[in-house]
Order: sequence, then structure tokens, then C-alpha cells
Amino acid sequence: MTWLGVVADDVTGACDLAGVVGSTGVPATVLLGPPRAGDEPAPGAGCTVVALTSRTAPVDDAVAWSVAAGRWLLDHGARRLYQKYCSTFDSTKAGNIGPVADALADLTGGVSAGTPATPAVGRTVYQGHLFVDGRLLSESPLRDHPLTPMTDPDLVRVLGAQTPRPVALVPWPSFGGRTERDAADAVRRRVRDDPTGHVLLDALTDADLDLHSAALFKGDELLGGASGLAAALARRHVKLAGSAAAATSLPDVGRAGGRVVLAGSCSRRTREQIAAFPGPSVWIAVDDLATDQERAVTAAVAAVAAALRSGDGRPVLVTTSLDPGELRRVQDRHGRDRSAQLAEDALAAVASAVVDTGVRRLIVAGGETSGAVTAALGVRQVLVGDQVAPGVPWTVSVGPTRLALLLKAGNFGPPDLFSTAWAVAP
Repeated sequence: MTWLGVVADDVTGACDLAGVVGSTGVPATVLLGPPRAGDEPAPGAGCTVVALTSRTAPVDDAVAWSVAAGRWLLDHGARRLYQKYCSTFDSTKAGNIGPVADALADLTGGVSAGTPATPAVGRTVYQGHLFVDGRLLSESPLRDHPLTPMTDPDLVRVLGAQTPRPVALVPWPSFGGRTERDAADAVRRRVRDDPTGHVLLDALTDADLDLHSAALFKGDELLGGASGLAAALARRHVKLAGSAAAATSLPDVGRAGGRVVLAGSCSRRTREQIAAFPGPSVWIAVDDLATDQERAVTAAVAAVAAALRSGDGRPVLVTTSLDPGELRRVQDRHGRDRSAQLAEDALAAVASAVVDTGVRRLIVAGGETSGAVTAALGVRQVLVGDQVAPGVPWTVSVGPTRLALLLKAGNFGPPDLFSTAWAVAP
């Protein structure tokens, strides 16, 4: 039975969370897109994640999809509801973290508590300020994000701009250095003293997250954050249950058909991974897509097919990624939203074309890109396996045509991921 029900705002974040929860011994599965009539959680899944594409959607759509997902999870037995957002709090002044938190909290009692802190990937929160690899969020590469530039590290202020409800903070000095019982009591009191708003939690280490999970495990608040707090809750669940499930073994999809990397993210880490990739690559220019989308996609598909036919067995990279300066120029010419949509649609079309030719293993870089690709491929549910790197697991689609999919957030994974991840692919 599903113990933890998660509403995730993008596909890669959903897979990240499912991967880290699965690594604790709690079987996890991901449903892609809003639940439909007849959808059921996978048998034996202790954690069911609904992966939406709501991070940058219109606010009303994001709220409607999230509420539908939350209700479906609760109706199917989830004992706790969790709002998954990015570890870098990706959002704008309009949302969508705040409006979705308001709506989901109303399903569970009106209050939420959470933190984006995920120390395993360098995300920490102190005095309400978010740090990325030891630097303030506003000084990190996230300040140049093409859709959600993060220029303010003060999470209380950022979330406060997105919701009319009060936003409070549990600062580290109020619980740090105490025993588990005293720290948990301090956190619990602060959260329950604020029954109508949102409470953000400082956390510097996994031990801090474990303290928060001890404080919040048996409550009914909406919980929220990135994969760090979810993993701590899963560790608590396993500890109290006294045992963990066996590691998830993914079905083999076979070795025929070639391998393809689709990189739509413009993040610094994805650009490093593109630069480190030693195999054949195909770049699709957004300017070409804006001029004649069909022609540009057809040319890209032909180039990929030729590379796959070469016979050397190397994976092929297809990318629309740009450096920050060129990205700004492209957005000035074509608009931010249209530029993103052109790139996502192109990579989704390439994915469909190569799968039609027999490709069964793909790496996809970027949350919006992953959502577009899985939708184009008709993938509705994936089983989640072991992590290649923190937050980067392989998955296998559920259905008559099995696909091995590594769906990664733009900033995750080592520089050589596009070359090395295949060694452990299903």
C-alpha cells in the first residue's frame, strides 16, 4: 500500500525523489501526468509519485492538476501527502510553489511544512536562505535559469510573494545541537503554532532532515520540499517498520536499437555534460525551428539515423542547449515561452522518431524536456531503479514497449554522465 503520496511539479524531480526513496528500501513508482480514470498505484509501491509538468504552467492549471493528483493519492490510500518542488525552489513571483501549497494544504488540514534542503547534492538552508554548493542561490548558476531565474535566496520572502498565507521559519539555532527528542519537540511546536500557513525548515545536513522527519512523521500536515526530506521520511518509515524491501530490479529492455541522449536543458552542468560527450552529436538551432520547424526536425532525425547506422555502437547526442548569452538573444528574437516550446517539441519529435526505428534506451536532460519526451512517447508510468548519481536513477516504462529512460534534472549528474550512465542501463 502507498504510504507516501507525492505530487511532483516536473518529471525529473519525480524520478529523483523516487530514486532516493527507493534507495532506502521503500519501493517507489512514478505516474506520468495527471491521473486518469482507471489508473492505479503499482502493486507493492510504498511511495507513489505523480509527475506533473506544472512548474512553469499557468497557475490555475498547476493548481487544478495538483489537487486532482493529491485527491487521487489520498483516495488510493496514501497516508501522507508530499509536495515535491525543486531543490533550488524554482518558481516565479506568481508561483507555482505557493499556490499549489495553499491548495494541497487545504486537502490535509490547512498547514504545510517543508524544506528544499538536499545536502547530498549541495542544497542547504540556513536562516531561511538557500545555498547551492556553499553559495547563495542568487550567486549560483540558477540566477540565469531561462524560465525561473532565481535571484533571491531568502525563501521566506520568495514564498511569501506567492501566497496570501503567513510564511514562518524554523531556524537552525532553534533545534540544532539538541537531542532528537528535544529538537523534534521544538520543530513540532513551531509548526503546530501556525495552523493556517506555511513553515519552512532550515537544514544543513541529513541529520537535520532526520530530526525534521522525527518531528513531522506522525502528523497530518502537508509536507513539502525536494528529495532530501522525502528520503529522511522514508528512512524513518523503514526504521519504524523494522525492515526494508529488497532492491528494485528493473526489467531488461535489450541491447538492440542504439542509444540516444536528448539534452534540452541550458543549465551549466548539462552544458558541461554536452562538452564532455565524445560521440556523434546533432545540434538543432531554435532559429531554424522558428523558421521551418518541420524541416529542421526532419533534418535532425535524418542526421541521428545516419549516426546510428554508422555501426560503431556509440550513443548519439541531440541537443538544443545554448549558453546564457546566446539563450538571451534567442529569447529576445522569439520570446521566452515560444523558444522553450520549439526546443521541447523538437526533441520530443526526435524521441518519437528514433523509438519508432527501434531505439529503446534514452537519456533525457531537463525537466521540461523530459515531460515533453515522455508525453510524446505515450509513457504513463515508470518503475524506478538504482541511482547512477545522486538524484539520477534509471527507469523502465510500464507497457507493451519497454523503454529504459534516464530522466535527469539539468543540474544533476557528473560531467561524464552521458558516456558512463550506459554501463548500468537496464
